[in-house]
Formats: sequence, structure tokens, C-alpha cells
Amino acid sequence: MAQGLEAAIVAVGQSQYVRRPEPDQSTHTFIRDAVVAALADARMDASEIDGFAVTSFSIAPDAAVDLAWRLGLSLKWLHQDTNGGSSALNMLGHAARGVHCGAARNILVVAGDATGLGGYAKIAANYNRATSEHLAPLGHGGPNGVYSLVTTRQMKAYGLEKADYGHMAIAQRAWAAKNPFAVYRAPLTMEEYLAAPMVADPLTRYDCVPVVAGAQAIIVTRPDAARGPHAPVRVKAIRNSFNYDNQEGDGLRTGISTFAPELWDAAGFGPSEIDVASIYDDYPAMVLAQLDDLGMIPGSDLARFARERIGRDRAPINTWGGMMSAGQPGGPAGGLNGISEAVLQLQGRAGERQVPGARRAVATGYGMTMYRYGGTAAAAVLERAP
Repeated sequence: MAQGLEAAIVAVGQSQYVRRPEPDQSTHTFIRDAVVAALADARMDASEIDGFAVTSFSIAPDAAVDLAWRLGLSLKWLHQDTNGGSSALNMLGHAARGVHCGAARNILVVAGDATGLGGYAKIAANYNRATSEHLAPLGHGGPNGVYSLVTTRQMKAYGLEKADYGHMAIAQRAWAAKNPFAVYRAPLTMEEYLAAPMVADPLTRYDCVPVVAGAQAIIVTRPDAARGPHAPVRVKAIRNSFNYDNQEGDGLRTGISTFAPELWDAAGFGPSEIDVASIYDDYPAMVLAQLDDLGMIPGSDLARFARERIGRDRAPINTWGGMMSAGQPGGPAGGLNGISEAVLQLQGRAGERQVPGARRAVATGYGMTMYRYGGTAAAAVLERAP
């Protein structure tokens, strides 16, 4: 995507997040609530939306067009994404290009899920053929077992200790305490983190995201078309990677490593100028891997970064609490959380968790665990319009 893309995020909407949905709550009702909130935030009517993108593990048998009908949207641009943790970034890229080239004026991007714990377990066991045919018969217990191996490799390769991941969990919980939407807001101590029950060695309870029900929505349009009270947030650059190493690596790098220089070149500035980072946090190890791939960890010293920049300095990373404390509404919806938080920060309306003077942000997506680790990765650089 060329620098100077004429597309911006102008509105954010979020539903309630809950661990256990009530009988009258469903994926559709959560998405409805997020859409209503986003339209109100943009000061738009549903009749003004002519583009729609959605990702969800739990809207079936409905598809994107069925959801558009239920929401009363008449469209000329439609997209449905199925790429898990990178779906939100994929949709943002398609939406930004769609607005830039005139395929649609105002594109509503939505992500939501309400699988329940049992439903999520079923998805985890049948995620793809590699999982259902090769991993599930072993009783691997879903992605936790896969990423326990990646985490162990990362610890050995970079000299990380278990407590280094605890710095991230504790910092994100502190940010979550300032987010009224987060499902876990009570302070977390290192003692509690280290004493937590084992899930898949070395992963313990606080290394694994809690499954929640909820939805998120944003609206993408041209910067000069924004009419709400908040500054548009421009999409400066966005890049994607799919199956970059054919699952033949060690999982310690992500597809972001293949495009990071190009991403920063397109943005017109580098990682040192980023004020807020929203990094897809399905596991602490993958946050560090993505930050390193982006060039945001000096000298690739992951241990020092975890102890000093995250543990000591509380660097503005995942300032809404991340999925580890705010909750993961299915794999796809979690990525839109990070984008939405970046927008709120750049518009100066993140409340108690506001980063003073935030002007530039980076958001990432990572996911679609294939056999050994995630096969998709994406990143976007955002900037508050003058």
C-alpha cells in the first residue's frame, strides 16, 4: 500500500464483554450493540454505510450478507474474513483500500464471538485439518500445548525466565484496571502469577487468554468525510504475511519479520516514533516475538525489554489490558480490540489509561495456528490527523 492512502478510522464501538453470556445474549446481539455504538460515535445513520466487513467464529449458518440484512445495511462492498488473529488487520487493509479507491464511502468493520467455553473447546479441537487429524487425537488441549513448546524454545534462545512473562501479565492487568470493559481488573502480583496453576508447562493460568463473549466495531472512511467530534486516525501503512515459512521454522519469528522495513518505509517514520503499541497477545511469548520483528526491542534483548520497559517502565503496550486481562472474544475479534484501543489513544479519549500526547500507534494481528504456530501475521501503522 502506498504512502498517502486516503483512509482513516473515524469511530469505535464496543459491546459489553462477559465471561458467560446470558440466554438472551448471542454473537448477533453483541455485534448489534457494537454496531449501534460505532454509528453513534461517528454520528452516522445505518443508511450511510455502504461497505461492511465481518469476522466471527460463531455467526454460522449466517454469513456476511445475512448479517448485513439483519442490521438493515444496503451495500456495494462486502467482505468476510476467516483468518483468526489477523482477521481484523486484514479487514482494515481491505476497507482502507476500498475507501481509497472509491469502492465504498463508509465501511463498517465488525468482529464478534459468543462461543462459550464449550463452544471454544470444540473450535480448538477442529480448527483445521492439521489440528483435527494430527493434534486433537493426541489430546493436545488446543493451542496452549502448541505455544508451550514455542515459549520453551523462546526462553532457551533468549535467556528468558518465567518471571519475565509475568512482567507482561502484571503490566497488562494494571492497564486493564483502568478499562471498564475488561473482564479482569483486580491487581495481579508476581507472587500470584508464579503460583498460578499450570496449564501447559511453562504456561500457567495468567499466560492464557480468558475466553469472553463480545464484539467490537470501527468505521473507515476518507479523512475529509469525518464529521464526528474526534480527529480521524489515518491508516499510514498496513502489511500482511501468510504462511511465510511453510511451518518449517521454530516459531520464534512471525511473518512480520518479512515486511517490517517496508511497513516503516511506507509509514514515513520508524518504531522509535511510536507512542502506543497494540500487539496481539494470545500468549506473552508472541507479544515479545512480534515486538522484536517490528524492530521495537533494542538488540533483540527480550529479557531486558520485559524486565525494564514492560516491568519497570510500564511501556504503553496493550493499554486496554490486552486479551490476557480484557478477554478474548474468539480469535478473530481480539485483533479489533487492539486497533480500537489505538484509535481511542490517538484521539485522546482513553480515559484513565490515556498516554499523554499519543499521536502514532502500531497494531498487529497474529494467528491461524496451523500445526506448530501461527501462519498469519499483519501490522498497521496509524497516525492522528492534524
